[in-house]
Amino acid sequence: MTRSLPRIDAVLIQALIAAALSFAHLHDLAAAAGQDGWKAWAYPVSVDLLLVAAWRRLRSGRDRAAGWCWFVIALAASLGANVATAGLLDLDDVPAWLRITVAGWPAVAFLGGTLLAHSAPIADPKPMQREDVAEPVAEPSPEPAATAPIPEPVREPEPEPVPTPEPARPAVPVPAALVEHARKVAADHRTRTGTPIDAPTLRARLGVPAPMAEAITARL
Repeated sequence: MTRSLPRIDAVLIQALIAAALSFAHLHDLAAAAGQDGWKAWAYPVSVDLLLVAAWRRLRSGRDRAAGWCWFVIALAASLGANVATAGLLDLDDVPAWLRITVAGWPAVAFLGGTLLAHSAPIADPKPMQREDVAEPVAEPSPEPAATAPIPEPVREPEPEPVPTPEPARPAVPVPAALVEHARKVAADHRTRTGTPIDAPTLRARLGVPAPMAEAITARL
């Protein structure tokens, strides 16, 4: 069984070669500017770290203005060192402005790295789990209002019984001639006494029963 050889990535090899050349150019420029010993090796590390930090900020998509600012500064330092070591400058007689720039680079790199590290936005908090979400507490339903007692119906006083009138007595038939005679008797009685005649007196004068005497008196 043949062992599969790892695939060689040409882009990765190219990146390693470019990083090594840039590293060497930065080292040579720092050494020519008076930074000898370990300090000359620290300059390329500082430039590359600032470049990587700025690139990560750009990849995060947040605060891109700061990321672009420090990315351009680090790229200018790296690119400037590469161009300067191409024979444009005499590394045996470096100008004063370049010495000042190299000497001031650590402060600039420290400021940029600090700003990129400490101004990074805080990651979004972990989304709340289902059990962390407080379930809404059901509010107790309002108790029904106490029912007002139904007032007892007011009993109206019963009407007093109306006395039933006694049935009218049947009319007693009275002859017309008897009525005419009774009128004469009553006229004579009024003439003598000055008062209307009553039923008992009329009964006595006519000699008729009491019901007939009352009937005649009612018709007078």
